[in-house]
Amino acid sequence: MAVQEIASVDGIISATAQATIPLPDDGLYRGDGVFEVIRLYEGHPFALTDHLDRLERSAAAIELPVARDAVERELEALLAEFGDGNAQIRIVITRGGRRILLIENMPPMAPTVRLATVPYQPTVILTGVKSLSYGANMQATRIAQGRCADEALLVRPDDIVLEAPTSTIFWVPAEGGLRTPSLEAGILDSITRRQIVRALDVEEGEFVIGDLLAAKEAFLASTVREVQAVAAIDDRELEAPGPRTHEADEAFQAALNEILTRA
Repeated sequence: MAVQEIASVDGIISATAQATIPLPDDGLYRGDGVFEVIRLYEGHPFALTDHLDRLERSAAAIELPVARDAVERELEALLAEFGDGNAQIRIVITRGGRRILLIENMPPMAPTVRLATVPYQPTVILTGVKSLSYGANMQATRIAQGRCADEALLVRPDDIVLEAPTSTIFWVPAEGGLRTPSLEAGILDSITRRQIVRALDVEEGEFVIGDLLAAKEAFLASTVREVQAVAAIDDRELEAPGPRTHEADEAFQAALNEILTRA
């Protein structure tokens, strides 16, 4: 069910279509800023503290001041205005000093996703930073869609598997178990990834693409996707969803329920 999309810009709440920010702002001009996307379940933000902590870490990495207390006050006011629907919150902090909070409709998600591998070299300076400089990620998705896939799978030039542009990948290797790239490989410290790694026995490391292409099953994990089965990687079909995907989904839903119960 669609929700009314509203925004808060430096504490001023309006319909998103009427929200404006003053220019100039290098957040727009140069993609210089940070952001977070948080899922709302009946008006309750999932893992809010974890998301705000990551927002602060990202901002610190690019020497961007963040007034967390102001963000929290403005978020509380925006949530009170919104009510108890299901949606997502986008928090954007720009180099121009703007605090932008938006309540958005959830994008539609199919039960399975088809991936195409796309070469990608992480920027060392921005490794682990959820910055506004997402142009390369979005172009990777467009490249994958041009190859009749739904989403990209980023792979380093040395054949090490990274992640999808906005989600983490897990897979069941030929010999069994469950694997995911380590943070040291150059991926984002995903909040959903954390929940799954805590709940299940997951091997983390730097794995070559051949290991993934030999997998029995795989799935993506993110705030928006939760757990989404991977139906194919390039031309290789996978079991989707497989038993480990179901297990991961159940583990995440249990963690979600526990967190929301404490909210």
